[in-house]
Amino acid sequence: MDGKVIGYARVSSTGQDYDTQVERLKAAGATKVFNERQSGLDRERPELAKCLDYVREGDTLVVTKLDRLARSAGHLHEIVEGLNAKGVGFRVLDDASLDTTTRTGKLVFGILASIAEFETALRKERQLEGIARAKAEGRTGGRPAMVTSDVKAEIAKLNAGGMSIRKVAAQVGFSKATVQKILAAATAGKT
Repeated sequence: MDGKVIGYARVSSTGQDYDTQVERLKAAGATKVFNERQSGLDRERPELAKCLDYVREGDTLVVTKLDRLARSAGHLHEIVEGLNAKGVGFRVLDDASLDTTTRTGKLVFGILASIAEFETALRKERQLEGIARAKAEGRTGGRPAMVTSDVKAEIAKLNAGGMSIRKVAAQVGFSKATVQKILAAATAGKT
């Protein structure tokens, strides 16, 4: 089944121009090119989503450089797995080894997928080690509580002295909503 070549071009900033990418993709046989001006770090890239939805079995998705498509080895693996599931090939013009329409390209992607899984496992292991170390040192997650018992006492004292909630909030440096919650909790006997 002969499919179409579909291109995807992306630039990060308004000062950049993707015309060169589009020309190269068309020269490589792309009959349709999706392009967008958006950071590669953005999770939501509407044109990429449209492109991945558009491609059909037998098509080949082509990009000029790998960083135009994926943010990391894991993200690349996720995209290519989706393409493989649809029967869509993938090529990178600036790196001939990244071509899932060839045996060698499939091998390279298999290696990249293994590296991505390894990186994820290492990150998780380091995170768990850090959490265990913090617990051993008596630290728990999250930032330290800012509303201490001293602050609660000061809020109650100022309010009991007839100061408005707005003025109490300005005095202690918290929002009006925070002061209201503290006073409500004190009234309910939760202090």
